[in-house]
Amino acid sequence: MNDLTTVVDSAVAAFAAVNTPADLENAKAQYLGKSGRITDMMKGMAALPVEEKKTRGAAINLAKQAIEAALNARRQALADAELQAQLQAEALDVTLPGRQRGQGGLHPVSLTLERIEAIFGSMGFEVAQGPEIESDWFNFTALNTPEDHPARSMHDTFYVEGGSEAAPNLLRTHTSPMQIRHAVQHVKKHRLAAEGSVTAGDFFSGAMPEIRVIAPGRTYRVDSDATHSPMFHQCEGLWVGEAISFKDLKFVFTDFCRTFFENKDLVLRFRPSFFPFTEPSAEIDIQFPSGPLAGRWLEVAGSGQVHPNVIRNMGLDPERYIGFAFGMGPDRLTMLRYGVNDLRLFFDGDIRFLSQFR
Repeated sequence: MNDLTTVVDSAVAAFAAVNTPADLENAKAQYLGKSGRITDMMKGMAALPVEEKKTRGAAINLAKQAIEAALNARRQALADAELQAQLQAEALDVTLPGRQRGQGGLHPVSLTLERIEAIFGSMGFEVAQGPEIESDWFNFTALNTPEDHPARSMHDTFYVEGGSEAAPNLLRTHTSPMQIRHAVQHVKKHRLAAEGSVTAGDFFSGAMPEIRVIAPGRTYRVDSDATHSPMFHQCEGLWVGEAISFKDLKFVFTDFCRTFFENKDLVLRFRPSFFPFTEPSAEIDIQFPSGPLAGRWLEVAGSGQVHPNVIRNMGLDPERYIGFAFGMGPDRLTMLRYGVNDLRLFFDGDIRFLSQFR
């Protein structure tokens, strides 16, 4: 049995001498592998008498168990040593403040939309909502847009499945359809309250609260460059009543611009123009009194008195009701307010750019 004791002592010494898991597995193979010393001893039992086999087999099993115990102990010791080395290399100073995750914030265009809604809200304007996939009637026809108008071309407008050839569906090209939808519902509600019914083709000429609403949202056109995007934002405004004039338009929009840019010296210019849904119509330009844009006229909106045909399409009598409308680009207002010179930066998703507006 002395040979077994020698093998066990040799195995324990060999295991203690290695310093890596790979070397330990190589040492294991010398004793417990297919050609190892314990395996050779098991094979040599074939030539022994039956009674001696029992005694020899039991002794070899005890030696094998002792070697396996030494092997497992060394494995654990190597694992513990590796863990200690890792802990020392990655030691944490628990007295330091923890790493905090960066806080998110609203997109700069969202900040602008909130600002627009707050300013017009203080003037008594409601906020209208509507679908981004619109019918041709709400997007063009109800707004007095001619059949041959370039905006109806597939080169300018994204048409989508649904609808019919005579009345196709499309991604709205402006948020004016929301004004029409809001006005139609507003008129229907008060007409039912006053008359008890709504007859197609008749205009409502009775007393009714004013329609005062803005319509912010996403819009879509076939256009893309440094100052245009296929998807962009618009905010339309509408005020309809019995005596709403162009003078009211000038006062409201001038007050809005000066409040938005926090500049009471901001100058506005209403330049004659043409839009099918307003008459008369005007482009609105602004001029900053100081700063890098001082002295330049910058176009920010289109506006005008609501065309009588549009008033009729709202279900109102144009002989009694009149109003104004305007449309502006929140993306452009954001660029002017924050000094951004490329519209595409708003849609690239670059955290370095967006984090400036937190």
